[in-house]
Amino acid sequence: MRKISLILLGAIAGVGLTLLATQPLIVLIGSSAKAESSDTYRQLNLFGEVFEGLRANYVERPDDLKLIESAINGMLAGLDPHSSYMDPKRFREIEEDTHGEFGGLGIEVGMEDHLLKVIAPIDNTPAAKAGIMANDIITKLDNEPVHGLTLDQAIEKMRGPVHTKVKLTIMRKGQNKPVDVTIVRDLIRVKSVRSHNEGSDVGYIRITQFDEQATDGVKKAISNLTKHLGADKIKGFVIDLRNNPGGLLDQAISVSDAFLDRGEIVSTRGRNAEETQRFNARPGDLTKGKPVIVLINGGSASASEIVAGALQDHKRATLVGTRSFGKGSVQTFIPLGAGKGALQLTTARYFTPSGRSIQAKGIEPDIEVLQEPPADLKGRADTESEASLRGHLQAEGTEETGSQSYVPPDEKDDRALKEALDLLRGTIADAAFPPNPKATVP
Repeated sequence: MRKISLILLGAIAGVGLTLLATQPLIVLIGSSAKAESSDTYRQLNLFGEVFEGLRANYVERPDDLKLIESAINGMLAGLDPHSSYMDPKRFREIEEDTHGEFGGLGIEVGMEDHLLKVIAPIDNTPAAKAGIMANDIITKLDNEPVHGLTLDQAIEKMRGPVHTKVKLTIMRKGQNKPVDVTIVRDLIRVKSVRSHNEGSDVGYIRITQFDEQATDGVKKAISNLTKHLGADKIKGFVIDLRNNPGGLLDQAISVSDAFLDRGEIVSTRGRNAEETQRFNARPGDLTKGKPVIVLINGGSASASEIVAGALQDHKRATLVGTRSFGKGSVQTFIPLGAGKGALQLTTARYFTPSGRSIQAKGIEPDIEVLQEPPADLKGRADTESEASLRGHLQAEGTEETGSQSYVPPDEKDDRALKEALDLLRGTIADAAFPPNPKATVP
């Protein structure tokens, strides 16, 4: 079976966020595996008996394909929150989503305790413009209850032809009654990298997700900002990874590489030692050593944590904000053949250059900065972390709960950004900035 390695955080209504590598792997099953499987095959016979009993005796004739798909989903759901089966349609959608263009609403969602929960709306999409917020619970879609649907089924209902409408009924913490929000579907073209100059001396680069365009977008942003501000005048860069839920593995590596001259970026370690992979930086820091500050928060996950962890360990950047999400596992897409869909299976953990596993712990910023949410968001400005997901891989050490994920829509209220700008301009001082390059990992 051909495997495609990826890291995944949640799923998207109208988008699937993956962290994808493209190297093929081969799985071999030897005689020892056959010897160990005799008990397993006896249990599979039991499954066959149950299946035939259902087909013969259930009150209504069941759909055989749905029975099998439900069995597969149940088997994978018992492993961890990020392993699942995707039918052919969903698999095609995931592949399309990594290109950064898809049809839908632009909401990242996850299923938690049979509830459809908004992880985050994507910038400048119909969902974001309609006021959908992180932690909203979607209870109905076009007046039909979500309860009982799988995540993929719920996402399929939210997808549809552009310019058509879908009504979401949501429950929001602090409100006593559900709210109906009607959103017009659109062709979502996610611009994963946005940039602008902050005044005349600082470059700001926001990465919303790590799709196939992320590295090119970062390189172009660095080039344009340096040219616009002047290489001799620019005092540094702010890289904003807040509420970035992840994306393609190769993009996380190459974005990190844009700021590094050498050293390991990330390693992945599977069940067997021979499955360990290490990814290293190549010479050529595109910023020519300019100071870098990375903004993170409770919504920074997966690929974002790879970038933040690499730059922090190499003392290449100072991290400002709040603790990240803590998704430190690697998933692999295993296509099952024509018309059969694919498995998304957790196959490894990843580690930062210093050997840290951030699974269910997250990355602590060098400088913690809390935001001041508006009154209607008090008590719901935090994002639940990987550690709060049922069935998550256990941490190596103490697990950490969620942290603040609120980002003010107006820059003048953005405390973390202000802290970053003041540090780069030297109007405030902190021992964590600039980081000491002599303390880098080997």
